[in-house]
Amino acid sequence: MRTMGLDLGTRNIGVAVSDELGITAQPVTTVRRRTLAADLAELKTLAQAHQVEKWVVGLPLHMNGSEGPKAVQARQFGAALENASGRPVEFFDERLSTRSAERVLLEADMSRRKRRQVIDRLAAVIILQGWLDQRGARP
Repeated sequence: MRTMGLDLGTRNIGVAVSDELGITAQPVTTVRRRTLAADLAELKTLAQAHQVEKWVVGLPLHMNGSEGPKAVQARQFGAALENASGRPVEFFDERLSTRSAERVLLEADMSRRKRRQVIDRLAAVIILQGWLDQRGARP
């Protein structure tokens, strides 16, 4: 079963997909946000192309674990995605995923321009891999 992970941003959506065994996450693309309908349509197309059965959406919690306006927006987007695609949506705590991605890219000595092109995809990989690891650790 393949799962698609999403890092929701205001301008872009980072997209990652799991392997068929649900062990590793790989980057797919970055979707440039337009309208909700256009975003959902593009994500549905990607899900069909990658034979995805489930979504994992990053949930931007505050450092104390509480939900703020961005978490509410993520939950609303997830509900719309589930309704539009017919595939279940789960949420995963994405605190510091973008910072982790930035750190990885800085350590790789990647240029600022190149980092901007891949940061959202890498954040989606970190979110999805965290979810996969947590799921695999369950008894």
